[in-house]
Amino acid sequence: MFGLSATKLLLLALVIAAVWYGYKHLTGSDAAKDKVGAKPDADPVPGSEPGAIEDMVRCPACGAYRASGIPACSTPGCSGKA
Repeated sequence: MFGLSATKLLLLALVIAAVWYGYKHLTGSDAAKDKVGAKPDADPVPGSEPGAIEDMVRCPACGAYRASGIPACSTPGCSGKA
């Protein structure tokens, strides 16, 4: 009655595969993996080399950190230079 035949095992494997690929399709896990190694579309700091590491500077007015090539923030008293 509860014996496992080759047909039942094949059907079980097909159901498991359908659920697995359906889950991957619905969650978009493959799309997220493709974006991990992708290069950014634009340079975050104009004039800098793509992928270059820059030191962050602290805004004296608001205390937020930003790259040195980014313009001043909108906080009154921010000169844009740290």
